[in-house]
Amino acid sequence: MKSSPFKVTNQKLSKEAAAAKKKRDISAAKSTKRKARKAQNQRIGQRSDSDLHHTKNGELKRVSIRNNRGNFGKGTRNE
Repeated sequence: MKSSPFKVTNQKLSKEAAAAKKKRDISAAKSTKRKARKAQNQRIGQRSDSDLHHTKNGELKRVSIRNNRGNFGKGTRNE
């Protein structure tokens, strides 16, 4: 069983680039800031009708899935 549902092969990366991306992704997921956010989300609890959004000032608010994953109308291409 794979640990992630995302396939690196969809991006058509070379083996070296895929390995580098995997290393970057794992280090980002294990960062102190990311671990704290995950723990906070688990304490609050997720609902099927909304996402928990961490704002830049550290606050947490519940927003629609469409807005949170679509970068509030700006799209995700330039994130």
